[in-house]
Amino acid sequence: MALEPNVAPPIVDTWEPKKPFPHLSCDSHAHIFGSLDQYPMLAKTHFIPHLNPLADYVKMLKKIGCERAVLVQPSVYGPSNLLIEEALASKTFDLRAVAVVKPDISDQELLRLHDLGFRGIRINTASATSGLTLNDAKSLAPRLKELNWHLQFFINVRKQPEIVNELITLPIPIVIDHYGCVDASLGQNSAGYRALMRLFSYEHVWAKLSANYFSSADFPLHRDVAKVAQEMMRIMPDRLVWGTDWPHVSAKDMLANDGHLANLLIDWTQDDNLIKKILVDNPAKLYQFSDPD
Repeated sequence: MALEPNVAPPIVDTWEPKKPFPHLSCDSHAHIFGSLDQYPMLAKTHFIPHLNPLADYVKMLKKIGCERAVLVQPSVYGPSNLLIEEALASKTFDLRAVAVVKPDISDQELLRLHDLGFRGIRINTASATSGLTLNDAKSLAPRLKELNWHLQFFINVRKQPEIVNELITLPIPIVIDHYGCVDASLGQNSAGYRALMRLFSYEHVWAKLSANYFSSADFPLHRDVAKVAQEMMRIMPDRLVWGTDWPHVSAKDMLANDGHLANLLIDWTQDDNLIKKILVDNPAKLYQFSDPD
């Protein structure tokens, strides 16, 4: 019996943002999904996606005004990065990527991924679908340092605030996505929030303003997350990037238009220089985008 999607598809009619994004803006966190017969998922996954191809994603990007993007390997595909590899090789958009790999990946394979456009590896300690572990991160870190890659972490500080004690010791840049799943409704009055802000005080730590629904209790304005994001902007403006998390497979009842997400960033920054850092300068540095001709 064929598997049927069990998550909502993204909103197709993307709004244009209230204010144009700056030239060379980057969506630094998104996923694509192919047909299940051509790109099989792991045997045990926590969702079944719709067909969300690169072409649909690029259509959304052009509507919100992004000229660059970063594809992140979703947990359901495990270490088979084939779909993203094909997207990078197609040269149809200015892309970089973050992979999921086997712990014993060879140096030759890492170099092959680098040449394609991969610039990091994702460690997933918060998802219901298992992946690389923190111990894997520790063993991979010295090898990734040679490539000038980073480690990206999906963590949950409300359940495991002590994880930051391990992350601050890693010898390469790390990137925390989705606000570390902090409970933004508690404001500053939680161990998770305090742990997250402590982590963000370290110079090798970057973060993504992405996937409000993992942290928020205030849809659609996410005013609770806005306070977290604005504190991050205050303490680490040069180490922040922004991502839509398209096609929003984890949004559930907080599924939003990507144009609305762009408008929230505009409202939260209120500063042309800051939004340019978050959308252009910082991702260009982190993901090593080529200078335009």
